Amino acid sequence: MTTPSLMTNGALIVAAVLVGCGVGLSIWASLGVARNLLTSAVRMAIQLLLIGNVLLFVFTRSSVWLTVLVVACMFAAAAYEAGARQTIRLPTVWHFAIGTMATFTGTTVAVLTGLLTVLHPHPWYQARSAIPMVGLLLGNVMNATSLSMNALLSDVSRDRRAVEARISLGASRFGAMRGVMRQAIRTALLPTFNQMAAAGIITLPGIMTGQVLAGMNPIDAARYQIVLMSLIVSGNMIGATVAASLLTLRLTDARGRLRLDRLKSV
Repeated sequence: MTTPSLMTNGALIVAAVLVGCGVGLSIWASLGVARNLLTSAVRMAIQLLLIGNVLLFVFTRSSVWLTVLVVACMFAAAAYEAGARQTIRLPTVWHFAIGTMATFTGTTVAVLTGLLTVLHPHPWYQARSAIPMVGLLLGNVMNATSLSMNALLSDVSRDRRAVEARISLGASRFGAMRGVMRQAIRTALLPTFNQMAAAGIITLPGIMTGQVLAGMNPIDAARYQIVLMSLIVSGNMIGATVAASLLTLRLTDARGRLRLDRLKSV
């Protein structure tokens, strides 16, 4: 027996009207974001409808290989997005390799922790549990990785003299870059900390809201959200730290020299 749909075509029409109002407001106020807003809205709708159909197909097949394929595609897209926003970057191969490694590490640790110790789906790779969990954590870790990379690359370019001064005084590569790394990781985690601080007082997180609307006991929904937020912050911290560490290794050499010649602007 299928569950009746809570969203009708009328609800989608309302959503389209709201986006149209935003576009109209942008044109009226000369904000210059009408095209981006419309493009983003159309892209979002297409992507979500496509993934909805893909997930429906995967969930009804119960194939571990289909689950792996979907997760692999998600990781590939996230790795690209994590490294696509920086104006100062390493050559393409190195840049996306570091973004991929950081995003993959943070997400994998958090997802496996959640599936094996908290959620306990049977089997643990069950598509209905694994894919949504990967999607939730992957997006957050991708953002943290991207922010960490962007902050470190920008700061090390700006503070080059200070880093080189520490190296000349005998500091190791990580010792000379410690301040830049620390600031990059803090910058990457700031949105997560803000989200955690506001949860329950200023806003109800999305997962908890969805579960309450679906009929779950609010206390159970709150506990579920606490676990998910803990997984998100741990995954973000791992991803941001791995990204900053790998960039530091690439921007210095075994002789302790700062190698900004390995950077390029786009």
